[in-house]
Amino acid sequence: MKARIYRPAKTAMQSGKALTRKWRLEYDTADTRFVEPLMGWTGTRSTLGQINLRFDSKEAAIAYAEKHGIDYEVEEPQQPRPIRKSYADNFAYTRIR
Repeated sequence: MKARIYRPAKTAMQSGKALTRKWRLEYDTADTRFVEPLMGWTGTRSTLGQINLRFDSKEAAIAYAEKHGIDYEVEEPQQPRPIRKSYADNFAYTRIR
């Protein structure tokens, strides 16, 4: 089973970056999913999809995966573009309306 190592992005509902500093290792369970015939719910026979490990660095996550023989894929985080805007720009005469 393959794992994904990534650093999560901040959600649109938060302004802080508290949960975005640690790296995560999650198992990919897309190949083990099935549709339960009676109710139509999606299920899986593996509980690895519920595991979410956190690491302080990317190297620590990679070392853990290699130590335990886990196939992994690393997703590098995208750097956010800095927003250069001041409060006074909201009231500028040349502001686009």
